[in-house]
Amino acid sequence: MSMVYGIQGQLLEVTVVACIKLKDTEWISRQDPYVCLEYGSSKYRTRTCTDGGKNPTFQEKFVFTLIEGLREISAVVWNSNTVNTDDFIGSGKIQLQKVLSHGYDDTAWPLQTKRGRHAGEVRLIMHYANANKPATSHAPSGSPYGAPTLGSYPYSAAPQHAVYHPPPSAYPAPSHPPPSAYPAPSPYPAVPPPSAAYHPPSPYPPQPTAYPSPYSSTSAYPPPPYPPQGYSYPPGPYPGAYPPRSH
Repeated sequence: MSMVYGIQGQLLEVTVVACIKLKDTEWISRQDPYVCLEYGSSKYRTRTCTDGGKNPTFQEKFVFTLIEGLREISAVVWNSNTVNTDDFIGSGKIQLQKVLSHGYDDTAWPLQTKRGRHAGEVRLIMHYANANKPATSHAPSGSPYGAPTLGSYPYSAAPQHAVYHPPPSAYPAPSHPPPSAYPAPSPYPAVPPPSAAYHPPSPYPPQPTAYPSPYSSTSAYPPPPYPPQGYSYPPGPYPGAYPPRSH
């Protein structure tokens, strides 16, 4: 394993994924575990996984500032109680040599009780961007018969996939550029549209604008007399006025 130098002040990302087969501290109900991490003077605590039981999940990421010469993180798992004090489930030491050398570590670390008995495991995923080796060697070892699926990695812990390049088209590219949406200007002047007032000559003679009146001077029928015959104005003593009203 290559040596690691100059980690002072660098950043280490630690994701608490889950706990596996924890010691059960409850007799009746399911326990509510949470995880505490401590590195130097930095201390972090996950949320409480209510009714998490023996296999709680967390998916919480924390960022630590590395200290030169300190190569381990302390992890402690507790069971949260609302009335009494929290119950100790187990603790363990997280070694940093692998993540500092390779840039990536996905390991389930063992936990022990106060008496040294097995108390389950805590799974952590760690990233260190300034590792000595290139990022292509940071991926965890897996089955040689298939690439890991995206669902097997939580959140940002999934490895970066290669950029997809589509296969070349089966149809050759056109040898000339496609025609523009706007045609090129014609070298000939445009013919102006015919005026709306213009009408082509008709082969038929023009129609008369009006029919002659049957009562004109040239008509064979003379105009009738006025006023009509048989009509007379009513005689009256007061022409042009109404007679006085009788009381």
